[in-house]
Amino acid sequence: METQKKILIVDDEPSIVFALESLLSANNYKIEKSYNGKDGLKMAKNFTPDLILLDVMMPFIDGFEFSSLIRKDKKLAHSKIILLTAKGNITDKNAGYNKGCDDYIVKPFSSEVLLSKIKYFLG
Repeated sequence: METQKKILIVDDEPSIVFALESLLSANNYKIEKSYNGKDGLKMAKNFTPDLILLDVMMPFIDGFEFSSLIRKDKKLAHSKIILLTAKGNITDKNAGYNKGCDDYIVKPFSSEVLLSKIKYFLG
């Protein structure tokens, strides 16, 4: 039996977290969630996710800094990171990629597109 892929959702907007959790659970992913970057980092270290869905604008640690910290952690460096954010200009996208994200999706987004990107990264 194939092991369930693990996805960590880090977003300070409860409605987005709920929607993502519902979508991903229905597609047989194991989910953990956090509502800010500081708690999300602690959770990532314990959960060791295969993929992290990450907001940019959050309390304590923003998504750019979070990505950078994940990339420096040997245990977590393999985790794929998709930034999900309302910040859609080219400067923000470049900052995301420069900090180590694997993909950058601007809100509002299509569930189908998100799922296909997740399947691409997780196989």
